[in-house]
Amino acid sequence: MTPRILVVEDERAIQLALSGLLRRQGYEVEVAGSGDDALAALVDGAFDLVLTDLALGRGPDGMDVLRGAKERRPECAVVMITAHGSEAIAVEAMKAGAEDYVPKPFDNDEIRMVVQRALDRTRLERENRLLREQIQRQYGFENLIGAGPSMQQVFQTLQKVAETDLTVLVLGESGTGKELVAQALHNRSSRKDRPFVAVNCAAISRELVESELFGHEKGAFTGADARRVGRFEAADGGTIFLDEIGDMAPETQAKVLRVLQERSFERVGGTKPIAVDVRVVAATHRNLPREVAQNRFREDLYYRLKVVEIGLPPLRDRPEDVPALAQRFLEQVSERLGLEKKRLGDDSLARLARHGWPGNVRELHNVIERAAVLSAGATIEESDLNLGSDARGDASGPANIDGLVFSEAKKIAVEQFERAFLLQALRRTGGNISRAAESVGMVRQSLQQKIRELGLRSEDWGNES
Repeated sequence: MTPRILVVEDERAIQLALSGLLRRQGYEVEVAGSGDDALAALVDGAFDLVLTDLALGRGPDGMDVLRGAKERRPECAVVMITAHGSEAIAVEAMKAGAEDYVPKPFDNDEIRMVVQRALDRTRLERENRLLREQIQRQYGFENLIGAGPSMQQVFQTLQKVAETDLTVLVLGESGTGKELVAQALHNRSSRKDRPFVAVNCAAISRELVESELFGHEKGAFTGADARRVGRFEAADGGTIFLDEIGDMAPETQAKVLRVLQERSFERVGGTKPIAVDVRVVAATHRNLPREVAQNRFREDLYYRLKVVEIGLPPLRDRPEDVPALAQRFLEQVSERLGLEKKRLGDDSLARLARHGWPGNVRELHNVIERAAVLSAGATIEESDLNLGSDARGDASGPANIDGLVFSEAKKIAVEQFERAFLLQALRRTGGNISRAAESVGMVRQSLQQKIRELGLRSEDWGNES
């Protein structure tokens, strides 16, 4: 879109020179010969920039035009033209919201440069604002879909803690949307305009994790050819999301604990403490109390992290949300890829509701994305979903792992095997947990824990005797 510029100048010769210069630059230009004309033009039209002389003869002057422009069009840039000796007034104009000023006498190159710089800056601010609004729409609580009581409880907790600096621990199986929750917390906080830095602790090797988190000094180890800023330092003023923190090595856990306690750390190979102001949101699919009991996770760090604990339910426990989630994903992928609008047929919706979703929301997203691209008609049918046999994630068919990375696919396959294996043992013993545990070589407590982790329900195997 061609930028629109309002030139406000009471001297006819200068008015013609400025308007002609800017039109030759490709701008759409309107002129006003007085402050009153300028204020009237600002009411009637939208401008990207106002170029106004400070002195405009009778009536409103350039400062009045500046205030009127900012009142009516806050996003509009204003550049002042000042006479020799009025630099002090120009500074006051800058404080009042002017983008820049040009002292007389000026040349054409100076006008072109100042106008272009002002337009570039306002365009960048507008794009950043639109991006923030887009992020808010994507990650705001209203876009975390959940009609059932478990998700409603999650929303209530998020609403209460989002604007605080409390440390939050998000628990849930892989694919339930833990990072989405962390991002939503950040975007609803006072830190929303500062960095959001996500770190997958399970994806970084033990040898490099401390360098990734805390940075390193030049020469700290072989290959450290320059100083590196770590993730905590990069997140200063914002939020750091430590995903899969349950997989973090004990020695690194100690350093994370220090950051939480002292709000400072040292780079690898460094001796100078670096102060940092970050909000920490951590997440894991592991059972941290059990990890603590088995000395795999520090108890003091666990209690530092769980100031607020949010548990995300697996998708199989909230089937009422599947249709809405599927429809949302379908709309998103269609918009992103420029696909024609499609709808989910009744048979496909019923099939989605019956599926066990071992990969949770991430698996549903992948299924919908693939179906949206590969389906032939305007309606996505059951056959387009490619979900295999009609099952709820137990022994009746392989999990859908197409499109997942190896670690995710392996976890889904292992979980499906565990579900099928343990359900078979529980059904064989009529739901007697003690006898089922003995038959598969487990202690009762371990089997009970595994039942909770896998989301198995008594109705799946019958009542315990």
